[in-house]
Amino acid sequence: MQATAACADTDSDLYQAIVDQAPDVIIFADCEGAIRVWNHGAETVFGHSAAEVLGESLDVIIPERLRKAHWEGFHKAVDSGQSKYRNQVLTTRSVHKDGSKLYVELSFGLVRDGSGTIIGSLAIGRDCTARHLKAVAQSSAAAQDKPSDRALK
Repeated sequence: MQATAACADTDSDLYQAIVDQAPDVIIFADCEGAIRVWNHGAETVFGHSAAEVLGESLDVIIPERLRKAHWEGFHKAVDSGQSKYRNQVLTTRSVHKDGSKLYVELSFGLVRDGSGTIIGSLAIGRDCTARHLKAVAQSSAAAQDKPSDRALK
């Protein structure tokens, strides 16, 4: 029994180290939307230390104009047990601590305890601001270079 407990402690330490050291954003929020896990990747992307955001609302990274839609989707997923965006990666807007706007690719999942009860939501992602803005600029430039239909007539 003691060996099993030692393995459990080692596994717990391993899981904690993986989350802490992952280069990607890892955020877990409880069913009320309070941040309970905020790893180093999240600190790097969003600029907030874990100490600043643990226990706080996810609103800290959600642009104000998107909050209503976010919370409707969040609560619907938690209440129904189904995530609309399961197995998808979404590019979404976010906010850095300094107020600058970010684009972040996120995948979402619901986290259940050992009895199957949903205990919160997990988001894993990365900053894609530079790539997104470059693609938008290229698309815009291509649209400007394209002759209009009127010019062809």
